[in-house]
Amino acid sequence: MSGFRSRAGLCARRSEVDEVGTEADPTFQSVICLLNKITMDHEFFMKKALALAKKGLGYTSPNPMVGAVIVKDGEVIGKGYHQAVGRAHAEVNAIEDAGVRAKGATLYVNLEPCNHTGRTPPCTRKILEAGIKRVVVALEDPNTIASGGSAFLRQHGIEVLTGVCESRAARLNEAFLKYVNTKCPFVTIKCAATLDGRTATRTGDSKWVTGEKARRYVHRLRHAVDAILVGIGTIHSDNPSLTTRLGSKKGADPLRIVLDTHLSISPDARILKLDSNNDTILVTGHTVSEAKKKRVVRDGVRLIAQPVKNGQIHIQSLVAQLGAMGITSLLIEGGSRVMASAFNSGIVDKALFFYAPKILGGDDGIPICRGPGPQLMKDCTRAKNIRVRRFNDDVMIEAYIR
Repeated sequence: MSGFRSRAGLCARRSEVDEVGTEADPTFQSVICLLNKITMDHEFFMKKALALAKKGLGYTSPNPMVGAVIVKDGEVIGKGYHQAVGRAHAEVNAIEDAGVRAKGATLYVNLEPCNHTGRTPPCTRKILEAGIKRVVVALEDPNTIASGGSAFLRQHGIEVLTGVCESRAARLNEAFLKYVNTKCPFVTIKCAATLDGRTATRTGDSKWVTGEKARRYVHRLRHAVDAILVGIGTIHSDNPSLTTRLGSKKGADPLRIVLDTHLSISPDARILKLDSNNDTILVTGHTVSEAKKKRVVRDGVRLIAQPVKNGQIHIQSLVAQLGAMGITSLLIEGGSRVMASAFNSGIVDKALFFYAPKILGGDDGIPICRGPGPQLMKDCTRAKNIRVRRFNDDVMIEAYIR
């Protein structure tokens, strides 16, 4: 197996087997069975590493979520995951869990081991010191500062196989991957609507469109992202706190961002009076008076001025600034004009639409998006990679926009 570096390499080896004989040849069949078993074993243990990585959800940003397992003679002898930014990496935790048994074993990790000194020493050195003989990697690290671990390990005689469960690994760390490549956050839009596409009644009442189980999932989404964004209309109508509530488990509150062009927020708004582990940012136009600013600025509340176009905050400019601030993921929760602006500006990476088994009826409820749209159907925003998930009677449609 020392020549296998990816699934492509595995396929190449299978093609070489054709020289042995036809599919009826017992030798051919036995080799193919062996290759299939090896592939299945690698995927089995990599899925364990991915499951461990998910435990870091909401705690590792701007670092990726990484899990690792160490296997010897078909048995997991060590496991670990990256628990929080600044703490030990997954590989180190797994090696320490395995102890001396790690010598001669195989390490499975969903991201290429780092090969540089940052907040922690390079994982590649720890792997060499532990005597690991083989490393199986799901995804190579796109970060040029930390990458090169696979090449380093090969140079020091360790067998490295890459590309196992690669698509799963990329999906898990989609925000990290986008941020590393673009320096802009991964943007997800979330909305809850009736079957006829209304997010609230004509009076603005929206409590509640979906059931409790779907709403709990939204709090998990908030826990997972760096920042959450709403428009001032949502603050006026709902007076939300935009914090994370995970029942008995303490969740991580995201940075809260409110688009408020003219700074019309009430000084008594709930979002300005939170006891939270993160701040609230009010995004305004450049013409807001100092007197208005003094009404709302306090501990935990910051102001950012952005260009205004057609009476709305220029959302592309804002997203670029959020990236410069180190925000890797952003969840947009409304309202309808903000939704339309986000879609029309092309900043959205993924959409999560929750539909409840309710029909509001009439044409005066609040729609998902409000404002001018395209004149022709061919100019609609296209969605792809659709997934559907149920939360009791509610349905969530997940779609990637780009």
